[in-house]
Formats: sequence, structure tokens, C-alpha cells
Amino acid sequence: MNTKGAGSQAAASGLNKAAILAIILVSYVMIVLDTSIVLTGLPRIHQGLGFTDAGLAWVQSAYTLTFGGFLLLGARAGDILGRRRMLMVGLALFTFASLAIGAAQSVAWMIGARAVQGLGAAILAPSTLALLQTTFDEGPERTRAVSYYSAVAGIAASVGLVLGGLLADWISWRVGFLINLPIGIAMIVAARRYIAETEQSAGQLDFIGALTSTVGMAALVYGFIRSADSGWADGVTQASLTGAAVLLGIFILNEWKARQPIMPLRLFASRERAGAYAARTLFLGAMIGFFFFTTQYLQGVLAYGASLTGMAFLPMTMMNFAVAMVVPQLTRRLGDGRVLAGGLALALFGMAWLSRASFGTDYWTGVALPMMLIGAGQGMTLSPLTTSGIAGVASEDAGAGSGVVNVAHQLGNSLGLAVLVAVAVIGAGPLGGRDLLAYRYGTALAAGSAMLALALLIVLVLIARPRGAAQAVANSASA
Repeated sequence: MNTKGAGSQAAASGLNKAAILAIILVSYVMIVLDTSIVLTGLPRIHQGLGFTDAGLAWVQSAYTLTFGGFLLLGARAGDILGRRRMLMVGLALFTFASLAIGAAQSVAWMIGARAVQGLGAAILAPSTLALLQTTFDEGPERTRAVSYYSAVAGIAASVGLVLGGLLADWISWRVGFLINLPIGIAMIVAARRYIAETEQSAGQLDFIGALTSTVGMAALVYGFIRSADSGWADGVTQASLTGAAVLLGIFILNEWKARQPIMPLRLFASRERAGAYAARTLFLGAMIGFFFFTTQYLQGVLAYGASLTGMAFLPMTMMNFAVAMVVPQLTRRLGDGRVLAGGLALALFGMAWLSRASFGTDYWTGVALPMMLIGAGQGMTLSPLTTSGIAGVASEDAGAGSGVVNVAHQLGNSLGLAVLVAVAVIGAGPLGGRDLLAYRYGTALAAGSAMLALALLIVLVLIARPRGAAQAVANSASA
């Protein structure tokens, strides 16, 4: 029996769970909101700080590199040093980096502050999910909490686009980052008051694992990002990807032998968790491509302004919210696997439909309707994906388990976008201007549809197994 896990659950029963859930949700919203709020503000950032066209990508890439690179280290640090402590450290870094971004006066200032913000997010994101896992008992209570957690992720991503466009047009892109200051300070104070420190694991950090995973993942993300701009034959791209393969290979060997690994390989022993990690990476890759290319399509092909572009996502946002609120009831009636498969199928249909949009497409019938399908699919997908990603994880591995979920999420965002950007120009030939934008949009969303189809296949094989097959496995295991 895991007495440590039982003890932490007993302790959690006396806590103010509503307040803890509010702190977790608001903290996570800050991360997701900033990821999307910057997209509709990029043209104004470009003009205001004097970025080059190529250099503008680093507003996202600097954040992505540090976020993806330090996730596992940030996750395991919570297990060893205490999850409340790391939540507060992550909040502090993220909040004051947001202040620095809002006050940025140069390209170097902006890129440096975004890198620090990514480090804060790498500490904060796994801390929120680990605290959710250890605070709420497995079953209906945790399912409901995870549903809210996943719902705010999907909704905040859409709201960020709306808010970013409105602020960029009406006030300033800087406001989107400055609003994090009062929210972040309030969350730090609330965390200190309402969240009890978790039990700390004895031992030290796995420094070899931390170094090889951090540098290896950063090199992997950088290699894919660079390939989209410089091509696969570029020497730096090849060196970065080769170095990433070597370092991540060393990392896996180290995790196999380490006494206290930063990412216990036992987390992948479960078919359900392994399938959830893979499906999450593919799903997020398709979704970040949808947001990135649809924003460009609306502005560059349909000639919408920044604020109108943001508001164009409202049908999706409202559908996402409505569906996400009924997911707990759906999962109780149908099971996580069936809801997850249904959500992916809806998102796939919507993405394939939207990929056909071009110059003369009517917004309501050719854009808004498929967006609503994608919103419904996202609302149904993220919660059961998160539940499957942390299913059966022991209390002492909660930080590492949440770290792997967040790694899959962030790698989907960064690598998925890089792959879609590279694929989008295949066959473009001599096209330019609006014609090129329209072509890239359709090609990228078709590739995103393929990613969703693969995610659906993985879920059907590894997670949403028929009940008869699941029972046969259980019977053979008990025999």
C-alpha cells in the first residue's frame, strides 16, 4: 500500500479545495492566454520594436525553447522541493517577465524577457497539474477538476486570440502582458495562504537527466523551428537535430539506470498513458497550426483587421465552453475513451472542412461552422486526454507525470507548428502574396487533419478499446 499517497490524500481532504482549484485554474490560464494573445499582436510588435520578418519568429521561439527545454526539470523539482514552493517560483518568474515584456524597448529586451517567461511557464505548468492530481481524489472528484482544467486551457487559447486582437487595435499589445502583474501577485499571495506544502521526496535532482533532457529538447525544438526557415539541408539544422538525438538517447539510458530519475520510464508502461502522450502531441500540433494559419488567412486573405480577426474565433470559443461544461456527464455515461474518440472525430471533420476555405468563402458557412466543430472537438478532447495522461500515476511521481503531459503538450505546439510551416510551402511553386497565403493555409490545415486522423487511430487502439477486449485483458491478468 502506498501510505505516502494515502496520507497526502487524507491531508488534502481538509483543505479548501475550491480555493486551490481557483488558484490552479487562474495560474494555468495565464500561461495558455499568453501563448495565443501574442499571435494577433505580432504585427504591432513587429512595427513597434523594429523586428525583421525572420526575427519576429523569435518572439514565439524564445518562449517555446525555454518552456519545452525546462519542463521535465521544473516538474521533478516540484516532487523534490515542494509543489507549492515551485508553483510560487513559477508564478513569480512568469509574472515579472510579463512586466518586462510589456515594458520592452528593443528586440533583445523582448526576446530575453520571453525566454525568462518560458522558464517560468516550465516551472508553473507541471506544478498546477501535479497539485490538481494530489489535491483531488481519483474518481468523479478528480474528473470534474480535470474537466475544468482542460476546459480553461481550450477556452483561454481562443479568448487569447480575441483579446490580443482587441487590445492591439484599441489600446496596445503591451496591455496583454501587463495584465499578468496584478493577477500573478494575487495568485502568489493566495497560494501562500490556501495551499499547504506537499511532502518532499528524499534525495537529489537527477542532474544528468536534467541536463541532457533540457539541452536535448531545446536542440530538438530549435532544429525543427530552424528547418521551417532554412530547410532540412541547412548545416545548423542537421547539427541541432543530430545533437538532440544523441542527447535524448543518453537521457533515456540514464533514466533507465538512475535511482531517482527525472522522468521515470515506468510512466510509459501503461498503454493508456503512452497513447495519451502521443495523441496529445499530435492533437496540439494540429490545433496550434489551426490557430496560427487561420489567423493569417483571416487577415491576409479575407482582409480582416486584428480586432475582427479575434472576434471571428468567438463561435469556436462559445462552442468549446458549452461542450467542455458537459464533459464530466458525458464521461460518466460513455467513458473517457469514447468521449475522446468522438471529440477527435469532430475536430478532424471540422479541420478537413476548413482546409477548403479560400478567397470567396463565406465566413458563416465556410469558416464559422467548421470552427464550431473544431471547438466542440477541443472541448471534448482535452479533459479525457489529461485524465488518461495521469491515470494511475503514484503520488510520488505526480510532478514527473504532469511534466510528461506538459512536455507532450508543448512539443505538440512547437514541433507541430514547425512541421506544418515546412509542409505548407511544398508545391507552392511561383505563388506569392495572397495566393501563397491561401495555398499555405489549405495545405497546412490538410496536414493538420492528417495529424488528427493519426491521433484518432492511436486513441482507438490504445485507449478507447471495446469493453469486451478490456475485460479479456483484465481476466488474463488475474488468471
